[in-house]
Amino acid sequence: MRILIAPDKFKGSLTAAEAAAAIAEGALRVYPDAEALQFPVADGGEGTLAAAVAAGYEERLNAVVGPILAPVGAAWALRKDAFGGGTAVIETAQASGLAHMEPAPANALRAHSYGCGQLIAAALDAGATEIVLGLGGSAMSDGGSGALRALGLKPLDAAGNVVPLGGGSLADVVTVDASGLDPRLSSVRFRLAVDVRNPLFGNDGAAHVFGPQKGADGDAVELLDAGLRNWASVLREVTGRDVNVPGAGAAGGFPASFLAFGNAVLEGGFELVAGLTGLAGKLAGADLVITGEGSMDSQSLTGKAPIALADAAQRLGIPVIVVAGRILVTPEDLARHGVVAAAQLLDLAGSPADAISNAAKYLTWATSQVLEGA
Repeated sequence: MRILIAPDKFKGSLTAAEAAAAIAEGALRVYPDAEALQFPVADGGEGTLAAAVAAGYEERLNAVVGPILAPVGAAWALRKDAFGGGTAVIETAQASGLAHMEPAPANALRAHSYGCGQLIAAALDAGATEIVLGLGGSAMSDGGSGALRALGLKPLDAAGNVVPLGGGSLADVVTVDASGLDPRLSSVRFRLAVDVRNPLFGNDGAAHVFGPQKGADGDAVELLDAGLRNWASVLREVTGRDVNVPGAGAAGGFPASFLAFGNAVLEGGFELVAGLTGLAGKLAGADLVITGEGSMDSQSLTGKAPIALADAAQRLGIPVIVVAGRILVTPEDLARHGVVAAAQLLDLAGSPADAISNAAKYLTWATSQVLEGA
């Protein structure tokens, strides 16, 4: 039996690779002669970098400016091709993530994506001809303006001064000076992994929907939204491109600047990562798929990695088993996606805290039990 073990991360307890190892141990207890291929997956947000490294990309580390100016160490990955170019994988969360900032109204206004632009510059210096950007877990709502600042763009106010970094200053921008913008932006291909459909601004936009989790209060949300609206107007005036499109609200509106000044496309996160890592080929040779994540809930059913993988397996007639920290959807919901059996760690652990603290142990047990009963 060939078992493809392809979980996403169990947020707060296990990386996707750690989860895959625990599931593999449980599967091999039941089927010791099986071929258990561990293949961590991601949906384009946090975990994308780890999935790329697990698939053979070379991990690199750069010191960059964090979302509120303190320096941070940020990882990214590169796979060189035979023609001197290559594909780089960058997560906005690495350089400009919420983990690097205390959520508060003042910080929500100050946070920026400058460090992510520094990673892009490092990828360009390394010869990347394609850059995949995993958007998720970000601290900023600056429309990607900080990243372009790191690449030479100057957003200017009415007096001709460069505005401060951060989404809180975007409402003051009247034009940009693009004379110093890195010319390599026009020759590299940007693939932006998104798992949301939110526009850049408005009631469903980046500031209103995601700003509060970054510390923005009501006043800060309105200021950030006004700034993103103004930034879209300036970008349209300068480049002729409309950047207020579905998905542009991801990662604090990060895609907007690259849709305006770069050769950029928005792509579904799971499909993009699956293509990068060669998941489709591994799936085609599997007899059984085991996947999972920390919380299998209603959001999971909208295209998150485990369910997107289950859908792909279902189209090939391959049965799927789900093992998750908790499952908040019905067996009928899962069955519609080809899931034949499921188990949650909460049924084995003494408490939610126990399930999180000892996730690997319970994940191994749950995998064995669900396979024995399937």
